[in-house]
Amino acid sequence: MSCFSCISSRHKDASRIEIDNGTRSSSRCTTDSSGRRKRRESKSWGGSGGSSTKGAAACSFTFRELATATKNFKEMNLIGEGGFGKVYKGRLETGEVVAIKQLNHDGLQGFQEFIVEVLMLSLLHHPNLVTLIGYCTDGDQRLLVYEYMPKGSLEDHLFDPAPDQVPLSWNTRIKIAVGAAKGLEYLHCKANPPVIYRDLKSANILLDDDFNSKLSDFGLAKLGPVGDNTHVSTRVMGTYGYCAPEYAMSGKLTLKSDIYSFGVVLLELITGRKAIDTARRPGEQNLIAWSQPFLKDRRKFIQLADPLLQGRFPVRCLHHAIAITAMCLQEQPTFRPLISDIVVALDYLATQSSSPKSQRTHDDRSPLHQPPDRILDYGM
Repeated sequence: MSCFSCISSRHKDASRIEIDNGTRSSSRCTTDSSGRRKRRESKSWGGSGGSSTKGAAACSFTFRELATATKNFKEMNLIGEGGFGKVYKGRLETGEVVAIKQLNHDGLQGFQEFIVEVLMLSLLHHPNLVTLIGYCTDGDQRLLVYEYMPKGSLEDHLFDPAPDQVPLSWNTRIKIAVGAAKGLEYLHCKANPPVIYRDLKSANILLDDDFNSKLSDFGLAKLGPVGDNTHVSTRVMGTYGYCAPEYAMSGKLTLKSDIYSFGVVLLELITGRKAIDTARRPGEQNLIAWSQPFLKDRRKFIQLADPLLQGRFPVRCLHHAIAITAMCLQEQPTFRPLISDIVVALDYLATQSSSPKSQRTHDDRSPLHQPPDRILDYGM
């Protein structure tokens, strides 16, 4: 499930989307004296001790309002579809451009997941989480209204780019990873009780015009264990290739389950390969299995780099990124790092990647630098 993803993008050329025409306004929902909608403030989870922060509350739309916003769900405004239903680009009466997800009545995302997503995104507010603007529950209709993310998902840019599409640069990949990590850090460390995302994948990481990343689709999110509890027992859900092995085998869900999934996304960013790709030859279809020999031998790290990068990355930073990835992918969940430590490491990596002193790339045939011992302290 996803906001834009688990979907195939339909229209990458914005000029084909009719919604782009017209005036824009920065206002959002509730009804003011003129009858126009404007969003109210709501409290959100945040901080230790249950302190809260303010965010905009999701508002209820009528089906007619959303039909009008999408020009009656016109095919030209369809930007993605999947097992859950279809996603349309729309324009609210305020002029704001939004993404509207219309759920199939018998789709993969059931009513329970719909309720969970509305509740979660109404309470969780962070720059690296997609904003839920509103929802519709008219009759048997179930629709979700999100902020529009013009660059679509990470998946759209990372895998099989079109011939005229510029591949993601190393610095952009690290920037996306930092944003996703900060969104996850908010869920794990700032939300009270903590939230286990449970569906972290490249398809659920959305991008704005500047490639700032936001986590989307919270239909599978669960409240984390509290008190003396070490895990949450639940039905195994998620996406094959991203699920932590202990969760897939036992249904025992912890915050470290998300860390494993984040490691898979990091590996996708480094290699440009999908977590599961049945189009590849046997032995290369499962990214984690294929990468093991390279992750265990530092001399082979360079072979993990996406060929589309054409060697344009600081080798030392590549080593650091692979080391972080390997720690996230530890088979034993207790050996995986906390997301707060990952954010610190990636923030450091981002500064090093953009530093002039770090611009010596593999393409320059520079010697392989050894990463700091504290970053490479892992075992596979």
